[in-house]
Amino acid sequence: MNPTELRADTPALHEGVYLNFGAHGPSPRYVVEAADEFTRTHEYETAARNDPYEVAFEAFDRTRERVAAFVGASPEEIALTESTTAGINAVANAIDWQPGDTVVRTDLEHPAGTLPWQRLEREGVEVRVVETEAGRIDPDAFAAAVEDAKVACFSAVTWTHGTQLPVRELVDIAHDAGALALVDAVQVPGQLPMDVKEWGADVVAAAGHKWLLGLWGGGFLYVERDAAETLEPRTVGYRSVETPISDPYEFATGARRFEVGSSNPAPHVALAEAVDTIDSVGVDRIAARVRQLAGRLTDGVPDERLHSPSVPESGLVTIDVDDPDATVERLVSEGIVVRALPKPDAVRASVHAVNTPAEVDRVLDALNAEWE
Repeated sequence: MNPTELRADTPALHEGVYLNFGAHGPSPRYVVEAADEFTRTHEYETAARNDPYEVAFEAFDRTRERVAAFVGASPEEIALTESTTAGINAVANAIDWQPGDTVVRTDLEHPAGTLPWQRLEREGVEVRVVETEAGRIDPDAFAAAVEDAKVACFSAVTWTHGTQLPVRELVDIAHDAGALALVDAVQVPGQLPMDVKEWGADVVAAAGHKWLLGLWGGGFLYVERDAAETLEPRTVGYRSVETPISDPYEFATGARRFEVGSSNPAPHVALAEAVDTIDSVGVDRIAARVRQLAGRLTDGVPDERLHSPSVPESGLVTIDVDDPDATVERLVSEGIVVRALPKPDAVRASVHAVNTPAEVDRVLDALNAEWE
């Protein structure tokens, strides 16, 4: 499959110009059909012929195996979650916090990587925020902040600037300080290669409803096997323990301890289909086309208006305009979808491989009014 064929199979892309994949990636037909088919079969046929729980759990197992292969992990290191936010919260709540413990994050984090720590702050946990500049982090400043921290949380690709942070370097710094390294990777799968073993992080949270073009509700969490044994989730159900009918219970080995009960398998069936789809196009091929199209966009924006690198590191391109909300509304009226960001106060275009040069040029023509 090539990007043009994938585009043709995605109905939401047939009208207008869609450049908001960093928030939501519309699904191709076969991803939606995979979820629909599972739901129909499970509800109409399984109860009469099979154990519906066994069928659901087998679907979870298949997705867990597929995601693990896609990100370079073992199936035992993958938990299926609802979202990136759910994964980060699950880990935050599985740590034995004491008053005075410290979490380090950057000022580039999405609310998924800030709100869980804000809640803990109310319970006496210190949250240190490493200030950055233009989407870049100073490793020395990060090292100073994480020196006596319990957890370090940062993004692999920043949602604010589209920059790639030096994940392996930051993980090594966190580990040298004795901190658990938690990476928000939601902007990576589907547009850039992803190998969690190369990163070396303890935990990586992500989801499939952005660049993977999956459905909402299809998230996943990587937890390195040794790190998993140190974490005790606050929420427990029969999917998170070895034997459901047991007193005392034992957590399941590995990341599955973060799965709970009877969640809907359909979004994760769709996630597996989405991963298959992206793999059929080729992540390297997608990344190269994303760089090409995003570069076409940045080449047409005045340098002083760019918050993102002029040589893009991802498909996320953040552009300074006088009134971001008004600009977004104007572009929508012209059939172009981008989004406004709260920080920096700007608009962000998210360019995927399924976009076209003509669409990028149309966006540039529409934005010219902002700086003429």
